[in-house]
Amino acid sequence: MLFKAQSVELSYNFGGILPKTDSTAITYQKFLDEFSQDGNIMVLGVQSDEFFSIEHFNAWYRLGEDLKKIKVAPLDPIAEGVDSLTVIDSVFSVAHLYNLTKNDELRVFELRKLMQKLPQNQTELDSLYRGIKALPFYEGLLFNKDTEASLMMLFVNPRVFNAEERIGALEKIRARISKYESGHLDVKISGLPYIRTLVAQKVKRELGMFIGLAALVTALLLFFFFRSFRVVLYSILVVITGVIWSMGTMSLFGFKLTILMGLIPPLMIVIGIPNCVYLLNKYHQEFKLHGNKIKALSRVIQKIGNATFMTNCTTAIGFATFIFTSSAILREFGIIAALNILLVFFLSILLIPIIFSYQPEPKVRHINHLNRKWLYEVAEWLVVAVTKNRRTVYIATIILVVVGAIGLSKIKVTGYIVDDLPSNDPILVDLKFFETHFNGVMPLEILVDTKRPGGALNRGTLRRVEQFQKELESYDEVSKSLSIVDALKFAKQAFFNGIPSKYTLINNSEQRFITPYLKNSGTGGKELLTAFVDTAKQRVRITAQMADVGTIRMNEIVEELRPKIDSIFNPEQYKVTLTGTSVVFFKGTSYLVKNLFVSLCIAVLIIACIMAFLFRSWRMVLISFVPNLIPLLVTASIMGYFGIAIKPSTILVFSIAFGISVDDTIHFLAKYRQELKAYQWNIGSSVIRAVRETGVSMIYTSIILFFGFGVFTASEFGGTQALGILVSVTLLVAMLTNLVLLPSLLMSLDRYITTQAFKEPLMEIIDEEEDIELDDLVIRKENPEES
Repeated sequence: MLFKAQSVELSYNFGGILPKTDSTAITYQKFLDEFSQDGNIMVLGVQSDEFFSIEHFNAWYRLGEDLKKIKVAPLDPIAEGVDSLTVIDSVFSVAHLYNLTKNDELRVFELRKLMQKLPQNQTELDSLYRGIKALPFYEGLLFNKDTEASLMMLFVNPRVFNAEERIGALEKIRARISKYESGHLDVKISGLPYIRTLVAQKVKRELGMFIGLAALVTALLLFFFFRSFRVVLYSILVVITGVIWSMGTMSLFGFKLTILMGLIPPLMIVIGIPNCVYLLNKYHQEFKLHGNKIKALSRVIQKIGNATFMTNCTTAIGFATFIFTSSAILREFGIIAALNILLVFFLSILLIPIIFSYQPEPKVRHINHLNRKWLYEVAEWLVVAVTKNRRTVYIATIILVVVGAIGLSKIKVTGYIVDDLPSNDPILVDLKFFETHFNGVMPLEILVDTKRPGGALNRGTLRRVEQFQKELESYDEVSKSLSIVDALKFAKQAFFNGIPSKYTLINNSEQRFITPYLKNSGTGGKELLTAFVDTAKQRVRITAQMADVGTIRMNEIVEELRPKIDSIFNPEQYKVTLTGTSVVFFKGTSYLVKNLFVSLCIAVLIIACIMAFLFRSWRMVLISFVPNLIPLLVTASIMGYFGIAIKPSTILVFSIAFGISVDDTIHFLAKYRQELKAYQWNIGSSVIRAVRETGVSMIYTSIILFFGFGVFTASEFGGTQALGILVSVTLLVAMLTNLVLLPSLLMSLDRYITTQAFKEPLMEIIDEEEDIELDDLVIRKENPEES
C-alpha cells in the first residue's frame, strides 16, 4: 500500500462535478470537440502610464518572445518520443499583434505581424501605437486606455498543463517574469491553467500538514487521557497504517488527489483514533476488574467489537451516500472514504489486541485515567440534568430549535470558481486586477445553432449576433466579446486598406467584392473564420471572458440573458446555448448542492433502517434521531448568522457530522438496553447508569473529534476551515444532546417508547452482564430418570 500510495497523482482540473449525461456537460463537450479547449490561456497584466515608452514596450515584447522559448523535459521521454516539450504555443499582446491585409495580386487576405521590428525610438513607437488604435478588433481586448492596463495572453500547451510537467513549466514561466519585473513593471498573473496549478500545489502541501497536525493533536490528547507512551505510539501506528491504506486505495482505484480527496488521510486519523480509545478504555476497565491481560483483551473484542463495528458502519454510510450522486469527484470521495473507514475499523480491532497481547500488563498509572474526578463530576452533572432539570432541558431545546430555524432561513447557496481562498491570497489579488481592468478571465462561450448548414454566414444571423454582442457590452462582469461578426468586420476594414470607419458588417453590395478574398485566403486568413464557425458553418461561437461572480450573480445574468436571447434569436430558427467554464461551474455547483441534500436524506434513511434492525423499535429510532438532527440545525443556523454560504466544501458538513454523531446514540442506546436487563426493566435507573457508563468514553471521543477536525482550520482554503469548525461544533453539540436530551426523552416518555421489542433485539451489541466465569461452573450428573 505504501508503494501504491507514492504513485497517487494530483488532479489539475476543476471539472467532474456534472455527470457526463447532463445536458450542460454534453453541450460543453461538443463545444470542446468543435472549437478546442476554452481554458488554456494564461494572462499577464501590467498597469503604468509609461507602458508605451520605448523601454517598457520593448521589454514587454522580449518577455513574450522569451516565454515562447521555454521548454520542459517530459517525465517519460522514451514514451513521449521527444526530449522536450514546448510550454507556450503562442503569445498575444499589443506587442505581438497581427493585422489582416489585402493582397490584390492573389486576391486573398493575409495575417501579418503588425510590428515587423522593434521600434528604435519613441517616434517609431508612437507611430505603432497609432496603428494599434486604428484596429477596432483589438480595442478593449489587450489594452484598457482608461486605466492604462495592458494584457498578454499565453496560449499554453494542453499536453504540458494537464500533467505533472506543468509544475516545472510554471516555475520557469514565473522565473522569467521575475527577471522582467526586476527592471520594469510589476506583473499580475492569472488564467485557469495558472490557478489550477497553484491550487493543486496548495492541496498537496496541505495534505502533509493535515496528516502531521492530526497525528500531533490526537497523540497529545491520547497521552493526556491515558498517560502512556505505548498507548500513543501504537494507536498512532494503527491510524497511520490507515492513512497509507487510504492513499494506496486511491491509487488502486485510479483516482486522483483533489481538494476533497486531500481530506481523507487526516480523516482516517481523526475517525480511527476514537476506535482505539473505545478499545483501550474497555481494555483498561476489564483489566482493572480482574487483572488478567489476555482475558481483558478477549472481552474487548467480544463486548464492544459489534458496537464499534456498527458505529463505524454508520460513519461510513455518512460518506458512502456520496456514491449515489452522479458527480464523479463526490462519488470517488465517497467510495474511498467509506471503504477506508471500515478498513480502519478492522485494523483497530485486529492490531490493538494483538499488539497489546505482547506488551507488559498495564501499570496502576496507566489505568488511573479511569478514576479521574472531573470526568465523573461531569457525568454526575449530566445525571442531575436528566433527572431533575428535564423541563429546563426541553425549554433550552425549544429555544435552540427556534433560533436555529431563523438562522437556517438566512443561509445562501453560492460558489466561486476560485473559491475559499483568503482575500489577500496572491491568486485572488491578481484575479481582481484582471476583473477590474478587463472584466475577468473566466471563459464564457455562447453557441448559436442556426439549425441548417451554412446558416452561420447568413446576413440575418450576423445581424442578430452583432445585436446580442451589444447586449453583452451592458454587463460590467463580461469582457469584450468576439465572434465571426468581428472577424468579418476586420476583413472589410482590410479590404478598404485599414480605414477604421470601415470596421462594420459587410453589406450586400460589398459582399460580391470581398467574398472572393475570403474564399481564396490561405491558412492565415481562414483562421479568423474557423475560430468562430464550425466546419459545417451551422454554429456560431461568441467568446468572451467574465469575472468570477459566484453562482448567485451568475444565475441572475443567465436569467436576464434568456429573454433577451429569445427576443433576438427566434427559438424556432435558432438554438442558443450558454457554455464555457463559467457556466459549467455554475450549473455544477447548483447540481452538487441539490445532490448533497439528497445524499443526506439517503444517509438518514439508511441509518434509520440500521438502527431499526439493531433495536427493533421504530419509536426508539424516531426519538433517537431528535438529538442527532438538532446539531445539524444548530450548524445550519451558525452558517446563516455568520454568512457562511452553502457550497461544495461546506455542505459536506451535514453528511459527515450526522454519520459520526449517530455513533454516540448507538453506544448510549446499546448500554441503556443492557442496563434494562440488569435493573429488571427499571427505566430511570437504567438511564442513569447508561449516562454514567457511556459518558466517559463519549466525552473522550468527542474531545478527540473536536480537536481532530479542528486541525482543518489551519487550511488556506476558507471552505476547508469552515468544514473543520462546523463539524467540530456539530459533534460537540451532538455529544451534549445524546447525553442530556436523549436520556431526558427516554425518562419522560418512559414505557411508551421503551417497548418489549427494544429489549429483545435481533442483534446483541453489548452483553457485558452475561459473561460466564469458567471457574464458577459446577458439573453435576444428570439423572437418567428425569431425562
